[in-house]
Amino acid sequence: NPVFDPDDSSLYVTRSGSRGQRVPNSLLRLNAAGELIPVTDEIVNPTGLAFDRNGQLYVTSRLDGTVYRVSVFGEVMPFAKDLGVATGLAFDRNGYLYVGDRTGTIYRVSGFGEAENWAQLEPSVAAYHLAFGPDDALYVTGPTVSSYDVVMRIDEAGRSSVFYRGLGRPQGLAFDREGYLYVAASLRGRRGIVRISPDGSRAEMFVAGMNVVGLAFGPDGEMVVATSEAIYRLAMGIRG
Repeated sequence: NPVFDPDDSSLYVTRSGSRGQRVPNSLLRLNAAGELIPVTDEIVNPTGLAFDRNGQLYVTSRLDGTVYRVSVFGEVMPFAKDLGVATGLAFDRNGYLYVGDRTGTIYRVSGFGEAENWAQLEPSVAAYHLAFGPDDALYVTGPTVSSYDVVMRIDEAGRSSVFYRGLGRPQGLAFDREGYLYVAASLRGRRGIVRISPDGSRAEMFVAGMNVVGLAFGPDGEMVVATSEAIYRLAMGIRG
């Protein structure tokens, strides 16, 4: 899932590769001029990206189960370790970091890098993707072998429930300011970005496209969509 830098609105993306594959320039930054700038190749299989309230970037490695902190100069430091097959991550309003281990655990990590098991879900064949909603609940996608997958909602006590059922291979997700949830998934046989109503009762195909894996909303109302091969910028006028 791509992520915007809150300081300069540049976009960070990963080139993750297959498991254990060390690819050149695995973390990159796309600046406002459209230049793709390498940040580091020290992180193998970088997967999840998130900024904290201080503008510090955190990146998961699904190879070694570590969350890394990356400075503005590209310096990489381990922040939290032993998090299984670490994939998606998100910060809550109190500054805690949540990390999805695709084998079934959601970890909560303190500001000192101390992790605890917070919630248990069904294992995923690909990754967990995480996003906090306007209700302060954590929303999670994790594709399985089913063609009728769910978006899970986990409340502040770690209790999970089904928010929406009926997606194929749901992956990246993001909320807009109206409370609509957007998910990279298939809906009734069509692949793209699916929009789900705030109460989880309705879903519609919003942007059609093949091989869509992630999305993010930019500061100017644009939607950025990531496929396995490219990044697309769409002028939607949606505030995330």
